[in-house]
Amino acid sequence: MYIESVPNRNSPPAILLRESYRDAGKIKKRTIANLSDWPTEIVEGLRTLLKGGKVAPADQESIIVRRALPHGHVAAVLGTLRNISLERMLGPPRNRCRDLVIAMIVARLIAPASKLATARMLDPLTASSSLGEVLGLGPVDEDELYVALDWLGERQEAIEKALARKHLHDGTLVLYDVSSSYVEGRCCELARLGYNRDGKKGKLQIVYGLLCAADGCPVAIEVFEGDTGDPRTLAAQIDKVKKRFALERVALVGDRGMITQARLDAEIAPAGLDWITALRAPAIRTLVEAGALQMSLFDQRDMAAITSPDYPGERLIVCRNPDLARERTRKARGPAGGDRSRSRRHRRRRSACAQSTARRGRDRPQGRRRRQPPQGRQALRAIHRRGEFLVPSQDRGDRRRGGAGRHLRRAHQPAQEAAR
Repeated sequence: MYIESVPNRNSPPAILLRESYRDAGKIKKRTIANLSDWPTEIVEGLRTLLKGGKVAPADQESIIVRRALPHGHVAAVLGTLRNISLERMLGPPRNRCRDLVIAMIVARLIAPASKLATARMLDPLTASSSLGEVLGLGPVDEDELYVALDWLGERQEAIEKALARKHLHDGTLVLYDVSSSYVEGRCCELARLGYNRDGKKGKLQIVYGLLCAADGCPVAIEVFEGDTGDPRTLAAQIDKVKKRFALERVALVGDRGMITQARLDAEIAPAGLDWITALRAPAIRTLVEAGALQMSLFDQRDMAAITSPDYPGERLIVCRNPDLARERTRKARGPAGGDRSRSRRHRRRRSACAQSTARRGRDRPQGRRRRQPPQGRQALRAIHRRGEFLVPSQDRGDRRRGGAGRHLRRAHQPAQEAAR
């Protein structure tokens, strides 16, 4: 037997219980009952029974729906956090604030969001991953997350000391750099107008400095007012290294905007720290003009150490970047291959633009002009002050020997000691 739905023109279809049978070798069917007046759920139950299925009583819940939450990325990040012992550094076990902080760290890596969205992601009713279930957090709201952050702020010094004991030691490099982040609202007591690296004009911001070990592992962080200049943050880091971390001899590595000559004389030298930074472009240009830096140094090698009476007790290390040299040489040659017509069109267009600019320049009132970069230049980088610098080449022979791609670095070391 089976149930068949028979169309009935403009009326609802007829629901018939039918039976098929064989008569004289032919298959025929007959109607046993008309089920058109039955409720739909009873008809479907009977259809299931006729197909060999089972129908559960209406007063029992036969189907249990369970959610399968994503877990792989949670296991990977949480496992790494435990392998590096960060979980133990944050605080004692079975502490809800510690568990919430761990959850926020993992959530920041797998699904960055606001505190409100993070709380919803961790709550069992609205969870989007297994993170809250794995940590056993239960119901979570955003106010708890802010309380956990206050708890973490009180433990910052203890956590940084533990990280310093693990990753820093005397005679090592300490990397330091500064960045900034704009903020919304008007309630942050450190928010100020300053040099905005995000390009958000008119936005308040904060400045933060990050101290890292030689392998780039973060050790300590400090937040400053938004209008604080990079060099002004250095004194706090020197005090942190010397007093809180109890390190007597380290080499501080920073960029040329951070470790300036004024900071060297006033803060780094009195503290007895070594340092690595980069020379500024005018200083490199002076070395080239004085003959201390010669392009023939790179005929056989890409790195050389030079001395200069202007930098007593310091090492100046010059590096050549062959990749940068090839790239600039390729750009100087223009389009390669047989597309010479395109190259000629480009030169004519550039010449026309230059003439138009010259005409506009004659009509413009004479005033302060922007300083133009030198032509035929060499790129250099310094190890104490890491970055690329531009200095004019001395002659055409120097360009043939290397073109662009010279780097210079400056490292402090007392004159009476051997190079480390």
